[in-house]
Amino acid sequence: MLRSLVVFLLLTTAAAADTADGEALKAMTWDEIVEQARGGTVNWFMWGGADNINAYVSDYVAAVLKRDHDITLNRVPITDAAEVVNLVLTEKEAGITDSGSVDLIWINGENFRSMKQADLAFCGYTDLLPNNALVNWDNPAIANDFGVPVDGCEVPWNTVQFAFAHDSATLPDPPQDMAALIDWIKANPGRFTYPAPPDFTGSVFVRHVFYHAAGGPDALLGPFDQATFDVVAARTWAILNEIEPFLWRGGATYPTTITQLNELFANGEVAFTFNYDSAQFGIAVQAGIYPDTVRSFGLTDGTIGNTNYTLIPFNSPNKAAAMVVQNVLLSGEAQLEKARTEVWGAAPAIEITRTTPEVQAGFAAIKGHPSVVPSEELARAALPELQADWLVAIEEGWKANVGN
Repeated sequence: MLRSLVVFLLLTTAAAADTADGEALKAMTWDEIVEQARGGTVNWFMWGGADNINAYVSDYVAAVLKRDHDITLNRVPITDAAEVVNLVLTEKEAGITDSGSVDLIWINGENFRSMKQADLAFCGYTDLLPNNALVNWDNPAIANDFGVPVDGCEVPWNTVQFAFAHDSATLPDPPQDMAALIDWIKANPGRFTYPAPPDFTGSVFVRHVFYHAAGGPDALLGPFDQATFDVVAARTWAILNEIEPFLWRGGATYPTTITQLNELFANGEVAFTFNYDSAQFGIAVQAGIYPDTVRSFGLTDGTIGNTNYTLIPFNSPNKAAAMVVQNVLLSGEAQLEKARTEVWGAAPAIEITRTTPEVQAGFAAIKGHPSVVPSEELARAALPELQADWLVAIEEGWKANVGN
């Protein structure tokens, strides 16, 4: 499906390829880059599972780019960024170094690590973006993506933190920490499940259990340690296998995507859903998918937060235009628009205090949705992401020891 879509794009998109290569672009002024980008097309491969996010990109962002820069933004929906990483790698192995199919990717975590290690990312240009000045690169959570230094190879877009959602009309007092949640699952057969890794939301739920089994993340931070992993993983698989018979459908099957879990929650088949982006709960209530009584919450022992980014592949033929897209995405105006609860409710990746007074006033005027736990409340118990090697080992271990 993805490959046929790429072929269609290559055959039908009249994209104006950059005449300058990456190194030449890095020697230009920003005004020269903007002129180089004019009239270009950017094929942005990004997760397409949320209608409001799709609308923000296809309507608001695309309109700004067309109006101000005569750039056409082509949003290409995908289910997993790993598909695009493999596509770019395949192109590199085929010797396609300046006419790739992908101009921009929404990415983070192990997929970024894979692209960086394989030299698949365009790097060393981010200081050229005027709106890069709005980013606090002194923040380790921004400067490192799942423990991997960004090194000018990607541009932050949003910050997120995991949260659970429940219907307060049917479950007024949800469990408040992981130990209590595990007990609740066993006491309420069939009312809980999670997507099977490598779905990124299912994977982060498993990591929360992994942290719980480790007594917290402190012993897991830093480079991957096989001996520590073996001890903690054994405890984790024991917990997950113990609760499996009490899951939805007796644990005989797992949802494969977060979309499927959301549908089970909307239909009342399970009592919880969860997401890295708690704003999605409010959007679902506004759309009439969830009842008004849905509320979201973190855990007293913490939930995992991270930053997500956009990345330009090394062989994008439209690097200048992709850089302009990234600069627009970083702007105070674009970050404010997606922070509005009726649009997306996304947390900004920039320092609001570095924006204009008008943008700061806009952020101050935003009123949170009652179904969305305030980000400030979540942040009081924020947990760090592990380095990517841990993620790979946990996902593979789950498949071998639980998902089998």
